[in-house]
Amino acid sequence: MKKRLMDILACPIDKAYPLELHVFEERDEIVSGIITCPKCNRWYPIIEEIPHMLPDDLREEKEDVVFLRKWKEKIPHSTLAEGKPFKLS
Repeated sequence: MKKRLMDILACPIDKAYPLELHVFEERDEIVSGIITCPKCNRWYPIIEEIPHMLPDDLREEKEDVVFLRKWKEKIPHSTLAEGKPFKLS
């Protein structure tokens, strides 16, 4: 994902803008990271350069929890503890 994409992204749930970007791995583009919505506390993973900004009912809990565990040292604590739709217990 290119950083400049953040200039046009809004939360698909509450349409909040701007969103927050946390980069975990970057080459020419952002390979892995997380996009968070400061208004509703939802988070969206960036996996293999693609932001996965799906509504809650289309997300896979198992896949999202694996992502949270993999990157838990780099994800903001508030997202791990209170993020939607899934969080680490």
